[in-house]
Amino acid sequence: MNDLDLFSDPYGEGRPPDDRHGGRRDQRRVRRRQKRRRRNGRAAAMFALAFLVAVFGTGGVLGYAWLDNRTHPPDYSGSGSGNVTVQIKDGASGSVIGLTLERHRVVKSSRAFVKAYNKETRASSIQPGFYQMRRQMSSAAAMALLLDPKSRAGNQITIPEGRRAVEVFELLGKKTGIPAREFQAAAKRPQSLGLPAYAKGKVEGFLYPGRYDLDPNGTAEQILKQMVGRFNQEAESVDLVGKARQARMNPATVLTLASLIQAEGGKPSDLPKISRVIYNRVDKGMPLQFDTTVLYALNKRTLTVTNQDLQVDSPYNTYKHKGLPPGPIANPGPDAIEAALAPEEGDWLFFIATDPSRKITEFAVTDAERGRLEQKFRAWQQAHPGQ
Repeated sequence: MNDLDLFSDPYGEGRPPDDRHGGRRDQRRVRRRQKRRRRNGRAAAMFALAFLVAVFGTGGVLGYAWLDNRTHPPDYSGSGSGNVTVQIKDGASGSVIGLTLERHRVVKSSRAFVKAYNKETRASSIQPGFYQMRRQMSSAAAMALLLDPKSRAGNQITIPEGRRAVEVFELLGKKTGIPAREFQAAAKRPQSLGLPAYAKGKVEGFLYPGRYDLDPNGTAEQILKQMVGRFNQEAESVDLVGKARQARMNPATVLTLASLIQAEGGKPSDLPKISRVIYNRVDKGMPLQFDTTVLYALNKRTLTVTNQDLQVDSPYNTYKHKGLPPGPIANPGPDAIEAALAPEEGDWLFFIATDPSRKITEFAVTDAERGRLEQKFRAWQQAHPGQ
């Protein structure tokens, strides 16, 4: 075997003696396999190309649909039908309003409403409150209704500072048509109102004064819960619990003190001085002798307190009992709460509203000064009989 034979035979065993026919058969099999591979390769390439066309073609359709949805978001047409009450909260942006309307099925999509909102120059004038809307409205129609004062539910109310709980119930009853007794009954179920633990189940002092948008479909319990919720929010914002701890008081004590300040005060500037009088009298072991606490016990409102009134047997009678009463006598506002925590420096032990009609309160250190102020008040009473 020569070198040429070795390289010609891949197995190094030399050529078979005579297999020319078999060699031709092998060559034909090799050529057939190569053709099949070429056909399979072309088929795979065609399949891949078709797949890519399908994917990118579908992607183009989907991309167009996505772009069209962004440019022309789904929207209803017309003014809608039926009725639904929707609350727009204070400070709500166009997108928040849109989501609220979409959630109530007023508009078909929040994006469509936002487009209408951004086009409306009066959009920022939408007021917080409850609105009577319709379902399946176009965004433009919904926008127009929100700008129409007639669509607002007429249940806006302002609760003045210093009102007692029973007085708040009366105000709410007149506004909503819900009998005051239902509010009284709801107040006796404190576990559902969200009162803080230090309230000890009493709503007095925790019905935060201020402006409210009342749900026209709300119950007495829901409305009181809304007011207590406002108190909790405000108390957290000023860190009432932390400040009370710094002043070595329970938060409930702060509220009781604030209610006295609110009930006795005329002008906001007087509140820190009244607070100091209370601190000074309690420190000296003097009874407060506040007519407002006696009137609270009697559930009366008057500027004339008789000797018989002063005999009422109640822990709220601060002529008979020293220190603070057992709880708030009204619902104080933020200025009174702040005054309870930060009294003005001074030695005053007395104060008298010498001219209630003009909310003038004067302060005194000595009993003799107090006597002169009382004479001024009596003169005012004579000039204003029946008040």
